Amino acid sequence: MEQLWFYFDLGLRHVLDLKAIDHLLFIAAFTAPFHFGALRKLLWWTTLFTFGHTLSLIGNYYYQLDPPATWIEFLIPVSIIVACIPLMRSGEQARRSKSFFSVLIFIFGIVHGFGFSRYFGMVVPEDSANLALLSFAFGVEAAQILIIAGVLVLEILLVRLIALKKEKWQLIVGAMIASQALGMCFQNWPL
Repeated sequence: MEQLWFYFDLGLRHVLDLKAIDHLLFIAAFTAPFHFGALRKLLWWTTLFTFGHTLSLIGNYYYQLDPPATWIEFLIPVSIIVACIPLMRSGEQARRSKSFFSVLIFIFGIVHGFGFSRYFGMVVPEDSANLALLSFAFGVEAAQILIIAGVLVLEILLVRLIALKKEKWQLIVGAMIASQALGMCFQNWPL
């Protein structure tokens, strides 16, 4: 039980670590256009992201799949910028094809997972790898659900209670997140 909690907590901390905010930014970017009525869709997307993230951990741990770290560290903020694009369209609601965006989120989950896979491989002993992968994934998922809830509560406060226009909310969130991600792209430029 102690190992289960250790890896669950590691998953929580991996996502909620303010020194490595890529998960927070990505999840916030795809959540911002929505409200609690879209919670089912948002939970589906975060689960797809976690599934992709876990697959890359499995690929690295069991099959030694190890894409170049320089490209992974660059593609992570690129994925965040892509998630922000619908937020910054002026004058129109952020529309996304559900199936296309689902595939993108899954792929970006894989990319983000490879960003953590080397460290994960160093801290997980072989005799508890399956348990570690499962409990870590639940920790990642729980943290991402907390982020979704936080963004949706902010949306209620700012858009519904303070009456900030939805388009302005999306533009502000998109610009703030994209600017952070753009800085991360320049820091991690692979060439």
